[in-house]
Parts: sequence; C-alpha cells; structure tokens
Amino acid sequence: MVDYIDNVIKEANEKDIKFVRLQFVDINGIPKNISVSIGNNKDEIEDLINDGMLFDGSSVDGFVEIHESDLVLKPDPQTFSLLPWRPEESGVGRFICDIYTPEGDPFVGDPRSALKKSLNKIKDKGYKYNIGPEPEFFIVDQDENGNYIPYDMGGYFDVEPVDKGVNFRRQLVNDLEKLGFELEGSHHEVAPGQNEIAFKFDNALKTADAVITFKQAIKAIVAKMAHEEGEKYRVSFMPKPFFGENGSGMHCHQSLFKDDKNLFSNDNSEIGLSQDAMYFMGGLLEHSAALSAIVAPIVNSYKRLVPGYEAPVYKAYGLKNRSALIRIPAARGQATRIEYRCPDPSCNPYLAFAAMLEAGLDGIENKIDPGEPTEANIYKMSDDELKQRGIDLIPSSLWEAYHALETDDIIKGALGEHITEKFLKLKYAEWDNYRIRVFGYEQSKYINI
Repeated sequence: MVDYIDNVIKEANEKDIKFVRLQFVDINGIPKNISVSIGNNKDEIEDLINDGMLFDGSSVDGFVEIHESDLVLKPDPQTFSLLPWRPEESGVGRFICDIYTPEGDPFVGDPRSALKKSLNKIKDKGYKYNIGPEPEFFIVDQDENGNYIPYDMGGYFDVEPVDKGVNFRRQLVNDLEKLGFELEGSHHEVAPGQNEIAFKFDNALKTADAVITFKQAIKAIVAKMAHEEGEKYRVSFMPKPFFGENGSGMHCHQSLFKDDKNLFSNDNSEIGLSQDAMYFMGGLLEHSAALSAIVAPIVNSYKRLVPGYEAPVYKAYGLKNRSALIRIPAARGQATRIEYRCPDPSCNPYLAFAAMLEAGLDGIENKIDPGEPTEANIYKMSDDELKQRGIDLIPSSLWEAYHALETDDIIKGALGEHITEKFLKLKYAEWDNYRIRVFGYEQSKYINI
C-alpha cells in the first residue's frame, strides 16, 4: 500500500495535478464523483487514501435513507489515473473508491464491495476469476427535427467513407491507452453507427473498473470532439436505440484460473473443456432467468433480446454457435473460455460479474449438467423442435426477469440483501413507469379505433 501511495504522490507532482476525483458508482452502475482540490500540497492525497471522505449516501440511488446518510469514500490507490480529456496543465487525477460506513465496515450497498465479496470467496480456494467483456456502443446524431439517428450507415468491418467512426476510434484508442488500457482492436459493428473497441482479458475487479472507465472516457472524449466541431453527435450505450437494427451487447468471456493454470481447459476432453467448465456453464444456464435482471437490467434491454438480430434468447450452449446463450470460442489451452452473450452495456459490471461468478460456482458445487451442445441455428428451429431439445427462452421482458430474480437465492446472495431489496424496488418503479406510458406507436396504430 505504501509503495502505491508513494507512486501516486510522485506522479501527481510530476504532472502538476491540482484536482482529484473520487469516483464510485450507484446501484445502476452510473458513475458518481466528488472533486477534491489538492493545490500544491500533494501529501493531502495520502490523507485521502488513509482517511477517506464523508459524503451523503442518501442522495445516491440504492444507498441509504436520510436518517443514516453518512458514508465514507476510500480511494483504491491502485486505480489512480489521469483523465486525458481534461487539460494537461493543472490536470485532473482520478481514484476509484470503495465505500465504508463511518464505523469502518464495508458498506453493504456498494456494488464494488459486492464483487469483492464474491472474489474473496474464491480467493480462499486459490482461484482467480478472469473476464473479458466486449461492450458495443452507438455514435448517434440528431436530424433537423431533433430525432436521434445513426451517425453513419456503415456495417460490419466497413471502412471510410461509409464508416465515419474511424477518427473517433483513433482518438478513443489513443486516450484509452493513456488510461492504461491494453486494447485488442477496434472496428465498425453490424448496425449503422455501431462500434466496438475490445480490451484484454483480466481479473474481474480490474475489468469492472475498466468497463466503468471505458464508458465514461468514450462519452467524454466524443462529447469534447462534438463540442469542438459545433455538432450534436454523442455516444450511447443504450442496448437497442434503433428499430430493425442489431442492438449493443456486452458479451462476457470468462474463465477460472488457479496457480496460473486455466481450470476450464482439458486437452483430453473431446471438446477441450474441463468438467468444471461444463458445470460452470450449467450454473449459468440454471440461473439465466434471474441473471437477466442483472446483466440486462433496463426495459430497453429486452428489445435487443429478440430472435433474428444476433442476440441470445435461448438457454443453450454451443461450440462457436452465436445463436446460443453461451458460446465456446475456438481458442483452447490457456485461452479456453466461455462467452456469456446476454449482458448488455447498460448493466452495472460489478453486480453483473458477481452474479455470473456465483451462478457458475453454484454449477460447480452442485455439479449442474449443461447437457449436450447445440450446433444448429436455434433461430430457425420450430417450437416443437425447441421443446424436443429442451431449449427454453430467457425472459422476454424486465417484468419476467425481476420476478425470476425474486425467487433465486443464489443470485440474490451474490448481491446481498441490501442491494437486492434496493435493486428490485428500482426495477418495480421502472417497469411501472414504462407500463403506464402511451407511446407514439400506440397512437398511430390505435388512434382511429
């Protein structure tokens, strides 16, 4: 810890950091921060790390009531970074924080602490949970009437001039690398205006921090570019912004390691997967209904999760099969992994990763058999064939998903009682707000009845 603090103070002095942002997320995964002026006294950073800073938790979604409002932000010194979209002179640094009670206990409503709790369970067994998410996003513009439209009409792997996102992605990659990201590639995705920047596999806590940073950085960088050009385009992580087009997912590649050995790999298996990998998949499939509430957490998520748009809606797994909920990529050995395809970028990554880990661990502990792989295109199967193969659908609405969560003790246990209660309360309100609204589609279809 001391070495990390010394390194932070050294960097803050070298870069003339004047402000430090203490960042955390609410229950929905929305970044929040408090900006602290440190002036010329960089030793104040050490006080922040050791003592933290009090804040009003009652004003944050899913935290505490007004009569118990005081909470403490404690920076994790390993997460310190500069914000490259801010001015270099009198620059801004950032810590990701854990949240504590004034008595010094981890706050049970902190999403980051929920993930750390699950990771500590496997740490005692010598396990490490690695995860590699693929968050897709749209660059959207507005027409003369204020309607949102895709920024370009490019498609998968297109190039300029059809792909108008080349300059965005170049700037994004440069700035993300300054934030410490190891990036694997960037390209235009399938839908108009849709893009993807992939970053490397890492441990779940570091990766969850990275997803939040990634989303925040991309929005800030593109907003700055639009402002400089006097334009209105922006980035959106909305799962399904446009009817008739593919939505944005956040497919999550994952595996367990012990002593630097991939526990999902077995060269002697016919498909190259260990028994633990099979059981882990069994757990994900068993708990997939309740998981949907966490990994696809908003009303709009379920407009992406429909057949025909490369979105996974069927409880099945397959080797390379992108129509199944779980896909097994071709890589083997140390790169062996399973890809859970339901998550989308609107989710809170801390809660999503904790819930998927606990579901998989339940599969291993209770030896849940995932059955045989499905290699055919599930989208083209008839209802009778789906029934014959025992392939069910995941929830088709937020209403179905949160009702499944209500009865799943494993996924509720991953979140903890506090987060579960607050999360469900927010989802009830979101569904009711959606349910009672009248939309333009309804007016145009039914106004003449």
